[in-house]
Amino acid sequence: MKRLGIFLFLLTACAESAAAAELRVGAAAVNITPPAGTPLAGYYSARGARTVLDELFSKALVLEQDGTKVALVVCDLISLPRHTVVETRRLIEKQTGIPGGHVMISATHTHTGPVIARRSARDRLDGGASDLGRRYSESLPELIARSVAEADKKLTPAQAAAAIGREENLAFNRRFVMRDQTVSWNPRKRHPDIVRPAGPIDPDVGVVYFEAKNQPLATYVNFAMHPDTVGGEGISADYPGVLARLLADYKGPEMLTVFANGCCGNLNHRNISWLDNQKGPHEARRIGTVLAGAVCKTYPQLRPLSAGGLRAKSALVPLPLAPITPDDVSRAKEVVQRVNDPKTTFMEKVKAYQVLDVAAREGKPLEVEVQVVTLGDQVAWISLPGEIFVELGLAIKQASPFPYTLIAELANGSIGYVPDKPAYPQGNYEVVSARCAEGSGELLVETAVRLLRELHASRSQQ
Repeated sequence: MKRLGIFLFLLTACAESAAAAELRVGAAAVNITPPAGTPLAGYYSARGARTVLDELFSKALVLEQDGTKVALVVCDLISLPRHTVVETRRLIEKQTGIPGGHVMISATHTHTGPVIARRSARDRLDGGASDLGRRYSESLPELIARSVAEADKKLTPAQAAAAIGREENLAFNRRFVMRDQTVSWNPRKRHPDIVRPAGPIDPDVGVVYFEAKNQPLATYVNFAMHPDTVGGEGISADYPGVLARLLADYKGPEMLTVFANGCCGNLNHRNISWLDNQKGPHEARRIGTVLAGAVCKTYPQLRPLSAGGLRAKSALVPLPLAPITPDDVSRAKEVVQRVNDPKTTFMEKVKAYQVLDVAAREGKPLEVEVQVVTLGDQVAWISLPGEIFVELGLAIKQASPFPYTLIAELANGSIGYVPDKPAYPQGNYEVVSARCAEGSGELLVETAVRLLRELHASRSQQ
């Protein structure tokens, strides 16, 4: 009888341990489409939303294992400023108990979504400081928090699987070495002086798939390319919206697709060898269809993920400011005075608002967050706070000990462009726009890799 009692005790303990290690997942989406007239983001000019081509959402996945919860949230927005993330995390923690540091919030970077009030000098130019812009921005934390709260209520036992697919024909590096050895940004198609792209692309299509009771629950997709295909004055989620609709057509309407943009600060969809018009809703449909095909080709490659626990770890990184002079500030103020004059060039505007934002910090470094969320020793999600050059993302992936490493840029805040070191002396748009100094991107890589290795080592020691 004593042996039987010990056996039953051990059996019960094993059952309780297995139940504790069970992965639970919840998925939800909340509509965040702004009202008509809301200023649209993406360009150095004001334009209001005249129509809705397709709706925008805050999409949330909540994962729970062994009593630890994390939330992965992606919004159909151009970016999310840090103060919005901080307030949203506060609400999420209050409503769900999920620690703010366990919440990763990123933006897809659609250029046909609303302007978000960034507390930037540029807010007056593109409408972020307008009444509609401010009211919409103030409404966001509650809407995003609601998506997480709804996902949390839907937690259910689930299985996870992952794979890395490839799509090499959608994204293109938009910086080019020219015949005179300068680096151009988005030159006209088939420009005779183009020698070669100035950098690589990232063809990875990261896929993490969740199902419950053999029914599709969610697909998390990670791919690096600017969503700036639609243009115009219609609200649209761009190609990530098309991707989500097509995958729902295949897997079923109950499956949520969460698309997180990878490191694509210097990548877009323009194929300079192809003369077709690549601007408009038709281009979003083409790209979304091709990317959906890449995901569908990746589904058969999915491999089940073993239980291993959820972890989240963050680090705050001070980044040096881009160097500016008093003369730069004087010129910037003069440019802003004539910003709507047709003679004011695009690059004059870019430089002016960069200088004013840097000057407003009064020498204080940009303090940004790098966050890593891991599932066992196989999957890692990484947040980076801006439009990150692809070379930096590739460096993180190469150094990561996790076979499935997914990077969400424009996450947990945004400081704009973050080029790699070699790009700074090359100049042009992204470098002129960057609020951070040379070497900042490498500091983010160093921090991300350190966090990845620490979390992987802690898992291995168990």
